[in-house]
Amino acid sequence: MTISPTINVMLLEHDKFQSFAPKSKTIADSKSSAQMLICICMDSRDEVDAILENAGKAGGKKDTSPLQDNGMMYSRDFEDLDGHVWEVM
Repeated sequence: MTISPTINVMLLEHDKFQSFAPKSKTIADSKSSAQMLICICMDSRDEVDAILENAGKAGGKKDTSPLQDNGMMYSRDFEDLDGHVWEVM
């Protein structure tokens, strides 16, 4: 999935992801534990809102944390279908 000309994200099924992970480790259950926070920066509030709307349409949970509006910094987040949290600023 291409986010921008310099940002690409690879989304993998669990079996394929496990082939990349060390054999001694199991995949974390992202619905019950936090293992990372993914943050992407956009150029405008409209772009942030558009990503959240698209995430919601695709089945994600929008605004799992309160919206943050600190003037120069505007931030919302969503949880994807696997439970990973994406912060969009």
